[in-house]
Amino acid sequence: MLSREDNELLTRVGPGTPMGELFRRFWLPAFLPSELPSPDCDPVRIRLLGEDLVAFRDTMGRVGLLAEACSHRSASLYFGRNEECGLRCVYHGWKYDVEGRCVDMPNEPPDSTFKDKVRHPAYPTREWGGVIWAYLGPKDAIPELPQLEWALVPNSHRRVSKWMLEVNYAQALEGELDSSHVSFLHETFEEESALPKRQVRGDLWKKDRAPQLTVQETEYGGLYGSRRNAGNGQRFWRVTHWLLPTYALLPNPQFPRWCHAYVPIDDYRTWVFDFTFHRDRPLNDAEQALLQSGSWNTPRIVPGTFRTLVNKDNDFLLDRDMQRTQNFTGIWGILEQDIAIVHSMGPICDRTRERLVPADVAVITARRVLLRLAQQVQQGALVHAARHGELYRVRSLDVVDAHDDLPGLLDAHREALVAPPELDQASAG
Repeated sequence: MLSREDNELLTRVGPGTPMGELFRRFWLPAFLPSELPSPDCDPVRIRLLGEDLVAFRDTMGRVGLLAEACSHRSASLYFGRNEECGLRCVYHGWKYDVEGRCVDMPNEPPDSTFKDKVRHPAYPTREWGGVIWAYLGPKDAIPELPQLEWALVPNSHRRVSKWMLEVNYAQALEGELDSSHVSFLHETFEEESALPKRQVRGDLWKKDRAPQLTVQETEYGGLYGSRRNAGNGQRFWRVTHWLLPTYALLPNPQFPRWCHAYVPIDDYRTWVFDFTFHRDRPLNDAEQALLQSGSWNTPRIVPGTFRTLVNKDNDFLLDRDMQRTQNFTGIWGILEQDIAIVHSMGPICDRTRERLVPADVAVITARRVLLRLAQQVQQGALVHAARHGELYRVRSLDVVDAHDDLPGLLDAHREALVAPPELDQASAG
Protein backbone atom coordinates (compact mmCIF):
# COMPACT_ATOMS: atom_id res chain seq x y z
CA MET A 1 0.00 0.00 0.00
CA LEU A 2 0.97 3.66 -0.24
CA SER A 3 0.66 6.30 2.43
CA ARG A 4 -1.96 8.93 1.79
CA GLU A 5 0.82 11.46 1.18
CA ASP A 6 2.55 9.30 -1.41
CA ASN A 7 -0.75 8.55 -3.14
CA GLU A 8 -1.33 12.29 -3.45
CA LEU A 9 2.20 12.78 -4.77
CA LEU A 10 1.78 9.97 -7.31
CA THR A 11 -1.57 11.09 -8.70
CA ARG A 12 -1.58 14.92 -8.74
CA VAL A 13 -0.23 16.29 -12.03
CA GLY A 14 -1.28 19.94 -12.22
CA PRO A 15 1.10 22.91 -12.55
CA GLY A 16 3.54 23.11 -9.65
CA THR A 17 2.93 19.58 -8.35
CA PRO A 18 6.00 17.30 -8.13
CA MET A 19 4.54 14.65 -10.46
CA GLY A 20 3.25 17.29 -12.84
CA GLU A 21 6.73 18.79 -13.03
CA LEU A 22 8.20 15.35 -13.78
CA PHE A 23 5.78 14.88 -16.69
CA ARG A 24 6.67 18.35 -17.90
CA ARG A 25 10.27 17.19 -18.46
CA PHE A 26 9.18 14.95 -21.36
CA TRP A 27 7.69 15.35 -24.81
CA LEU A 28 4.15 13.97 -24.54
CA PRO A 29 1.82 12.67 -27.27
CA ALA A 30 -0.98 15.22 -27.44
CA PHE A 31 -2.90 15.08 -30.75
CA LEU A 32 -3.55 12.96 -33.77
CA PRO A 33 -2.62 14.86 -36.94
CA SER A 34 -6.21 14.32 -38.09
CA GLU A 35 -7.36 16.67 -35.32
CA LEU A 36 -5.54 19.51 -37.12
CA PRO A 37 -5.84 18.28 -40.70
CA SER A 38 -4.85 21.35 -42.76
CA PRO A 39 -3.46 24.91 -42.60
CA ASP A 40 -5.90 27.41 -41.10
CA CYS A 41 -8.27 24.63 -40.02
CA ASP A 42 -10.52 24.93 -36.97
CA PRO A 43 -8.68 25.28 -33.65
CA VAL A 44 -9.16 22.52 -31.09
CA ARG A 45 -9.36 22.56 -27.32
CA ILE A 46 -7.20 20.23 -25.29
CA ARG A 47 -6.44 19.82 -21.62
CA LEU A 48 -3.02 18.47 -20.61
CA LEU A 49 -1.56 18.15 -17.11
CA GLY A 50 -4.39 20.25 -15.72
CA GLU A 51 -3.91 23.14 -18.18
CA ASP A 52 -6.58 24.36 -20.60
CA LEU A 53 -5.01 24.87 -24.03
CA VAL A 54 -5.94 25.59 -27.64
CA ALA A 55 -4.10 24.16 -30.62
CA PHE A 56 -4.15 25.41 -34.20
CA ARG A 57 -2.33 24.79 -37.46
CA ASP A 58 -1.28 28.05 -39.04
CA THR A 59 -1.16 29.09 -42.71
CA MET A 60 2.32 27.58 -43.08
CA GLY A 61 1.26 24.27 -41.50
CA ARG A 62 2.98 24.87 -38.16
CA VAL A 63 1.19 23.71 -35.01
CA GLY A 64 0.75 26.18 -32.19
CA LEU A 65 -0.29 25.28 -28.64
CA LEU A 66 -1.48 28.26 -26.59
CA ALA A 67 -3.07 28.85 -23.22
CA GLU A 68 -6.80 29.00 -23.89
CA ALA A 69 -7.44 32.26 -22.00
CA CYS A 70 -6.46 35.33 -24.01
CA SER A 71 -3.79 37.49 -22.37
CA HIS A 72 -6.05 40.54 -22.71
CA ARG A 73 -9.28 39.73 -20.86
CA SER A 74 -9.19 35.92 -20.64
CA ALA A 75 -11.69 35.23 -23.41
CA SER A 76 -11.36 31.73 -24.84
CA LEU A 77 -9.11 31.51 -27.90
CA TYR A 78 -11.03 28.40 -28.95
CA PHE A 79 -13.52 30.82 -30.51
CA GLY A 80 -10.69 32.59 -32.30
CA ARG A 81 -10.16 33.08 -36.03
CA ASN A 82 -7.33 31.00 -37.48
CA GLU A 83 -6.01 33.28 -40.21
CA GLU A 84 -2.80 34.50 -41.83
CA CYS A 85 -0.31 32.69 -39.58
CA GLY A 86 -2.01 33.42 -36.29
CA LEU A 87 -4.96 32.86 -34.00
CA ARG A 88 -7.03 36.01 -33.47
CA CYS A 89 -9.19 36.48 -30.39
CA VAL A 90 -12.70 37.45 -31.46
CA TYR A 91 -13.27 39.66 -28.38
CA HIS A 92 -10.88 42.51 -29.25
CA GLY A 93 -8.88 41.13 -32.16
CA TRP A 94 -5.57 40.39 -30.46
CA LYS A 95 -3.67 37.92 -32.62
CA TYR A 96 -0.99 35.41 -31.57
CA ASP A 97 1.45 33.37 -33.63
CA VAL A 98 2.51 29.77 -32.85
CA GLU A 99 5.20 31.01 -30.46
CA GLY A 100 2.80 33.18 -28.46
CA ARG A 101 3.95 36.53 -29.85
CA CYS A 102 1.18 39.11 -30.12
CA VAL A 103 1.51 40.12 -33.76
CA ASP A 104 -1.53 42.40 -33.96
CA MET A 105 -3.44 44.51 -31.43
CA PRO A 106 -6.07 46.39 -33.47
CA ASN A 107 -7.81 48.02 -30.50
CA GLU A 108 -4.61 49.99 -29.79
CA PRO A 109 -3.52 53.08 -31.79
CA PRO A 110 -1.41 52.29 -34.88
CA ASP A 111 1.73 53.71 -33.28
CA SER A 112 1.36 51.67 -30.07
CA THR A 113 4.18 49.22 -29.31
CA PHE A 114 2.38 47.49 -26.46
CA LYS A 115 1.85 44.35 -28.53
CA ASP A 116 5.63 43.84 -28.60
CA LYS A 117 5.60 43.51 -24.81
CA VAL A 118 2.95 40.78 -24.74
CA ARG A 119 4.06 37.16 -24.82
CA HIS A 120 1.16 34.77 -24.52
CA PRO A 121 1.84 31.36 -22.86
CA ALA A 122 2.75 28.96 -25.67
CA TYR A 123 4.30 25.49 -25.72
CA PRO A 124 6.58 23.86 -28.30
CA THR A 125 5.16 21.13 -30.51
CA ARG A 126 6.64 18.55 -32.87
CA GLU A 127 4.89 16.51 -35.54
CA TRP A 128 6.62 13.17 -35.85
CA GLY A 129 5.90 9.46 -35.85
CA GLY A 130 2.19 9.84 -36.58
CA VAL A 131 1.64 12.08 -33.53
CA ILE A 132 1.71 15.76 -32.62
CA TRP A 133 3.83 16.07 -29.47
CA ALA A 134 3.76 18.80 -26.83
CA TYR A 135 6.34 19.93 -24.31
CA LEU A 136 5.06 21.84 -21.28
CA GLY A 137 8.30 22.15 -19.33
CA PRO A 138 11.08 24.72 -18.87
CA LYS A 139 12.33 26.22 -22.11
CA ASP A 140 15.94 25.74 -21.06
CA ALA A 141 15.52 21.97 -20.63
CA ILE A 142 13.77 20.86 -23.83
CA PRO A 143 14.30 17.09 -24.06
CA GLU A 144 14.82 14.70 -26.95
CA LEU A 145 11.95 12.89 -28.61
CA PRO A 146 11.91 9.25 -27.47
CA GLN A 147 13.17 6.90 -30.20
CA LEU A 148 10.31 4.43 -29.78
CA GLU A 149 10.22 1.93 -32.60
CA TRP A 150 6.69 2.77 -33.70
CA ALA A 151 7.74 6.37 -34.32
CA LEU A 152 10.51 5.28 -36.68
CA VAL A 153 8.48 3.31 -39.20
CA PRO A 154 6.51 4.67 -42.18
CA ASN A 155 2.89 5.68 -41.64
CA SER A 156 1.68 2.65 -43.59
CA HIS A 157 3.32 0.35 -41.05
CA ARG A 158 1.48 1.71 -38.00
CA ARG A 159 -1.96 2.60 -36.73
CA VAL A 160 -2.39 5.27 -34.07
CA SER A 161 -5.56 5.60 -32.01
CA LYS A 162 -6.56 7.88 -29.16
CA TRP A 163 -9.24 7.70 -26.52
CA MET A 164 -10.04 9.03 -23.06
CA LEU A 165 -10.24 7.27 -19.71
CA GLU A 166 -12.08 8.95 -16.86
CA VAL A 167 -9.51 7.88 -14.29
CA ASN A 168 -6.11 9.00 -13.05
CA TYR A 169 -3.17 8.03 -15.26
CA ALA A 170 -1.53 5.88 -12.54
CA GLN A 171 -4.21 3.22 -12.29
CA ALA A 172 -4.45 3.05 -16.08
CA LEU A 173 -0.70 2.47 -16.34
CA GLU A 174 -0.66 -0.02 -13.48
CA GLY A 175 -3.03 -2.29 -15.37
CA GLU A 176 -0.27 -2.81 -17.93
CA LEU A 177 2.20 -3.80 -15.23
CA ASP A 178 0.04 -6.61 -13.87
CA SER A 179 0.42 -9.89 -15.74
CA SER A 180 -1.59 -12.16 -13.45
CA HIS A 181 -4.93 -10.47 -14.22
CA VAL A 182 -4.85 -11.79 -17.79
CA SER A 183 -5.66 -15.33 -16.64
CA PHE A 184 -8.88 -14.09 -15.06
CA LEU A 185 -10.16 -10.80 -16.48
CA HIS A 186 -9.68 -11.92 -20.09
CA GLU A 187 -10.58 -15.60 -19.76
CA THR A 188 -13.13 -17.15 -22.14
CA PHE A 189 -15.03 -20.36 -21.31
CA GLU A 190 -16.04 -21.68 -24.71
CA GLU A 191 -13.61 -22.83 -27.38
CA GLU A 192 -16.08 -21.66 -30.02
CA SER A 193 -17.16 -18.50 -28.24
CA ALA A 194 -19.13 -15.74 -29.92
CA LEU A 195 -16.46 -13.40 -28.57
CA PRO A 196 -13.39 -12.59 -30.66
CA LYS A 197 -10.51 -14.80 -29.53
CA ARG A 198 -7.18 -13.69 -28.18
CA GLN A 199 -4.46 -14.34 -30.68
CA VAL A 200 -1.98 -15.17 -27.94
CA ARG A 201 -1.04 -18.36 -26.10
CA GLY A 202 -4.45 -18.89 -24.52
CA ASP A 203 -3.78 -22.40 -23.22
CA LEU A 204 -0.68 -21.20 -21.35
CA TRP A 205 -2.58 -18.44 -19.57
CA LYS A 206 -4.87 -21.11 -18.13
CA LYS A 207 -2.14 -23.65 -17.35
CA ASP A 208 -0.46 -21.40 -14.77
CA ARG A 209 -2.54 -18.60 -13.28
CA ALA A 210 0.04 -17.46 -10.72
CA PRO A 211 3.01 -16.09 -12.67
CA GLN A 212 6.28 -15.25 -10.98
CA LEU A 213 7.41 -11.70 -11.73
CA THR A 214 10.95 -10.38 -11.77
CA VAL A 215 11.59 -6.65 -12.18
CA GLN A 216 14.64 -4.72 -13.34
CA GLU A 217 14.95 -0.96 -13.16
CA THR A 218 16.52 0.55 -16.28
CA GLU A 219 17.72 3.94 -17.47
CA TYR A 220 14.41 4.41 -19.32
CA GLY A 221 12.17 3.17 -16.50
CA GLY A 222 11.96 -0.57 -16.06
CA LEU A 223 11.02 -3.97 -17.39
CA TYR A 224 9.50 -7.02 -15.85
CA GLY A 225 9.46 -10.67 -16.81
CA SER A 226 6.38 -12.75 -16.09
CA ARG A 227 7.16 -16.49 -15.90
CA ARG A 228 4.56 -19.22 -16.14
CA ASN A 229 5.00 -22.97 -16.18
CA ALA A 230 4.43 -24.23 -19.74
CA GLY A 231 5.04 -27.93 -19.06
CA ASN A 232 7.76 -30.26 -20.32
CA GLY A 233 10.44 -28.21 -18.58
CA GLN A 234 9.51 -25.06 -20.50
CA ARG A 235 8.55 -21.61 -19.23
CA PHE A 236 6.16 -19.12 -20.78
CA TRP A 237 7.85 -15.74 -20.51
CA ARG A 238 6.48 -12.29 -21.23
CA VAL A 239 8.80 -9.30 -20.94
CA THR A 240 7.03 -5.94 -20.73
CA HIS A 241 8.79 -2.57 -20.77
CA TRP A 242 7.62 0.44 -18.82
CA LEU A 243 9.18 3.56 -20.33
CA LEU A 244 9.18 6.95 -18.68
CA PRO A 245 6.98 8.59 -18.02
CA THR A 246 4.03 6.31 -18.88
CA TYR A 247 4.54 4.09 -21.92
CA ALA A 248 3.87 0.36 -21.80
CA LEU A 249 5.51 -1.73 -24.52
CA LEU A 250 3.51 -4.93 -24.60
CA PRO A 251 4.49 -8.40 -25.83
CA ASN A 252 2.55 -10.36 -28.46
CA PRO A 253 3.71 -13.44 -30.38
CA GLN A 254 1.42 -13.31 -33.42
CA PHE A 255 0.06 -9.82 -33.98
CA PRO A 256 1.96 -6.60 -34.77
CA ARG A 257 3.86 -5.03 -31.92
CA TRP A 258 2.06 -2.48 -29.81
CA CYS A 259 2.56 0.25 -27.25
CA HIS A 260 0.23 2.31 -25.07
CA ALA A 261 0.94 5.80 -23.80
CA TYR A 262 -0.97 7.28 -20.84
CA VAL A 263 -0.95 11.09 -20.84
CA PRO A 264 -2.68 12.88 -17.94
CA ILE A 265 -5.44 15.26 -18.93
CA ASP A 266 -5.72 16.25 -15.28
CA ASP A 267 -5.89 14.38 -11.98
CA TYR A 268 -9.08 12.56 -12.98
CA ARG A 269 -8.79 11.82 -16.70
CA THR A 270 -6.21 10.36 -19.06
CA TRP A 271 -5.52 10.40 -22.79
CA VAL A 272 -4.57 6.96 -24.09
CA PHE A 273 -2.62 6.57 -27.32
CA ASP A 274 -2.34 3.15 -28.91
CA PHE A 275 0.45 2.45 -31.40
CA THR A 276 0.14 -0.81 -33.33
CA PHE A 277 2.85 -1.42 -35.88
CA HIS A 278 5.04 -3.68 -37.98
CA ARG A 279 8.71 -3.03 -38.44
CA ASP A 280 9.01 -4.46 -41.97
CA ARG A 281 5.65 -4.15 -43.71
CA PRO A 282 2.35 -2.25 -43.77
CA LEU A 283 -0.55 -3.41 -41.63
CA ASN A 284 -2.76 -5.57 -43.82
CA ASP A 285 -6.52 -5.33 -44.27
CA ALA A 286 -7.29 -8.14 -41.83
CA GLU A 287 -5.20 -6.50 -39.11
CA GLN A 288 -6.80 -3.12 -39.71
CA ALA A 289 -10.26 -4.70 -39.55
CA LEU A 290 -9.46 -6.43 -36.26
CA LEU A 291 -8.28 -3.16 -34.74
CA GLN A 292 -11.34 -1.30 -36.00
CA SER A 293 -13.66 -3.96 -34.54
CA GLY A 294 -12.79 -2.99 -30.96
CA SER A 295 -12.11 -6.60 -29.99
CA TRP A 296 -8.36 -6.36 -29.73
CA ASN A 297 -6.20 -3.39 -28.90
CA THR A 298 -8.35 -0.32 -29.61
CA PRO A 299 -11.77 0.12 -28.00
CA ARG A 300 -14.94 1.19 -29.75
CA ILE A 301 -15.41 4.96 -29.56
CA VAL A 302 -18.58 7.07 -29.44
CA PRO A 303 -18.62 8.67 -32.93
CA GLY A 304 -17.31 12.21 -33.01
CA THR A 305 -15.67 11.93 -29.57
CA PHE A 306 -12.74 10.27 -27.83
CA ARG A 307 -15.01 8.65 -25.24
CA THR A 308 -15.18 4.87 -25.22
CA LEU A 309 -18.47 3.23 -26.13
CA VAL A 310 -18.26 1.15 -22.96
CA ASN A 311 -18.28 3.63 -20.08
CA LYS A 312 -19.53 4.14 -16.54
CA ASP A 313 -22.87 5.50 -17.77
CA ASN A 314 -23.83 2.15 -19.33
CA ASP A 315 -22.09 -0.13 -16.79
CA PHE A 316 -19.56 -0.96 -19.51
CA LEU A 317 -22.26 -2.98 -21.33
CA LEU A 318 -22.03 -5.71 -18.72
CA ASP A 319 -23.96 -8.81 -19.87
CA ARG A 320 -24.64 -11.26 -17.04
CA ASP A 321 -25.66 -14.05 -19.43
CA MET A 322 -22.34 -13.65 -21.22
CA GLN A 323 -20.60 -13.78 -17.84
CA ARG A 324 -22.28 -17.08 -17.01
CA THR A 325 -21.60 -18.83 -20.29
CA GLN A 326 -18.91 -17.17 -22.41
CA ASN A 327 -16.32 -15.22 -20.45
CA PHE A 328 -15.20 -14.31 -16.97
CA THR A 329 -16.41 -10.71 -16.96
CA GLY A 330 -19.51 -10.51 -19.14
CA ILE A 331 -17.89 -7.62 -20.98
CA TRP A 332 -17.08 -7.84 -24.68
CA GLY A 333 -13.58 -6.99 -25.87
CA ILE A 334 -10.17 -7.43 -24.29
CA LEU A 335 -9.32 -3.77 -23.87
CA GLU A 336 -12.87 -2.89 -22.90
CA GLN A 337 -12.58 -5.33 -19.99
CA ASP A 338 -9.48 -3.43 -18.87
CA ILE A 339 -11.31 -0.12 -19.22
CA ALA A 340 -14.20 -1.31 -17.05
CA ILE A 341 -11.95 -2.52 -14.26
CA VAL A 342 -9.76 0.58 -13.97
CA HIS A 343 -12.90 2.75 -13.88
CA SER A 344 -14.41 0.54 -11.17
CA MET A 345 -11.65 1.74 -8.79
CA GLY A 346 -12.94 5.31 -8.94
CA PRO A 347 -11.29 8.36 -10.56
CA ILE A 348 -8.34 8.14 -8.15
CA CYS A 349 -7.70 4.82 -6.47
CA ASP A 350 -7.22 4.86 -2.70
CA ARG A 351 -3.94 2.95 -2.47
CA THR A 352 -3.88 3.16 1.33
CA ARG A 353 -6.40 0.30 1.37
CA GLU A 354 -4.46 -2.13 -0.83
CA ARG A 355 -3.05 -5.49 0.22
CA LEU A 356 -0.34 -6.25 -2.30
CA VAL A 357 1.25 -9.61 -3.16
CA PRO A 358 4.40 -10.68 -5.07
CA ALA A 359 2.48 -10.55 -8.37
CA ASP A 360 2.25 -6.77 -7.86
CA VAL A 361 6.01 -6.20 -7.78
CA ALA A 362 6.10 -4.40 -11.15
CA VAL A 363 3.39 -1.99 -10.00
CA ILE A 364 5.25 -1.35 -6.75
CA THR A 365 8.51 -0.69 -8.61
CA ALA A 366 6.97 1.76 -11.10
CA ARG A 367 5.41 3.73 -8.24
CA ARG A 368 8.75 3.93 -6.43
CA VAL A 369 10.58 5.09 -9.55
CA LEU A 370 8.01 7.79 -10.35
CA LEU A 371 7.94 9.05 -6.77
CA ARG A 372 11.72 9.12 -6.57
CA LEU A 373 12.13 10.98 -9.86
CA ALA A 374 9.41 13.49 -8.99
CA GLN A 375 11.21 14.30 -5.76
CA GLN A 376 14.55 14.60 -7.58
CA VAL A 377 13.06 17.06 -10.08
CA GLN A 378 11.87 19.16 -7.15
CA GLN A 379 15.50 19.30 -6.04
CA GLY A 380 16.62 20.52 -9.47
CA ALA A 381 17.81 17.24 -10.97
CA LEU A 382 17.64 16.56 -14.70
CA VAL A 383 15.80 13.44 -15.91
CA HIS A 384 18.29 11.22 -17.71
CA ALA A 385 15.76 9.37 -19.89
CA ALA A 386 14.22 12.61 -21.18
CA ARG A 387 17.62 13.70 -22.48
CA HIS A 388 18.54 10.38 -24.12
CA GLY A 389 15.94 9.39 -26.68
CA GLU A 390 18.01 6.43 -27.87
CA LEU A 391 17.23 4.57 -24.63
CA TYR A 392 13.70 3.95 -25.93
CA ARG A 393 14.83 1.62 -28.75
CA VAL A 394 13.68 -1.53 -26.99
CA ARG A 395 11.29 -4.38 -27.75
CA SER A 396 9.08 -6.59 -25.64
CA LEU A 397 9.30 -10.38 -25.70
CA ASP A 398 6.80 -13.26 -25.69
CA VAL A 399 8.50 -16.66 -25.79
CA VAL A 400 8.36 -20.23 -24.53
CA ASP A 401 11.83 -20.97 -23.22
CA ALA A 402 13.63 -23.25 -20.77
CA HIS A 403 15.24 -20.40 -18.80
CA ASP A 404 14.23 -20.16 -15.14
CA ASP A 405 15.65 -16.72 -14.41
CA LEU A 406 15.10 -13.34 -16.04
CA PRO A 407 18.79 -12.37 -16.45
CA GLY A 408 19.47 -15.61 -18.33
CA LEU A 409 16.42 -15.08 -20.53
CA LEU A 410 17.40 -11.49 -21.36
CA ASP A 411 20.94 -12.55 -22.20
CA ALA A 412 19.72 -15.35 -24.50
CA HIS A 413 17.33 -13.03 -26.36
CA ARG A 414 19.41 -9.87 -26.27
CA GLU A 415 19.11 -9.11 -29.99
CA ALA A 416 15.34 -9.62 -30.02
CA LEU A 417 14.91 -7.06 -27.24
CA VAL A 418 16.54 -4.17 -29.11
CA ALA A 419 15.05 -2.29 -32.06
CA PRO A 420 17.40 -2.53 -35.06
CA PRO A 421 19.85 0.38 -35.24
CA GLU A 422 19.28 0.73 -38.98
CA LEU A 423 15.78 2.13 -38.40
CA ASP A 424 15.74 5.38 -40.33
CA GLN A 425 14.12 8.35 -38.61
CA ALA A 426 13.76 10.04 -41.96
CA SER A 427 11.32 7.36 -43.07
CA ALA A 428 8.92 8.10 -40.22
CA GLY A 429 5.80 9.99 -41.18
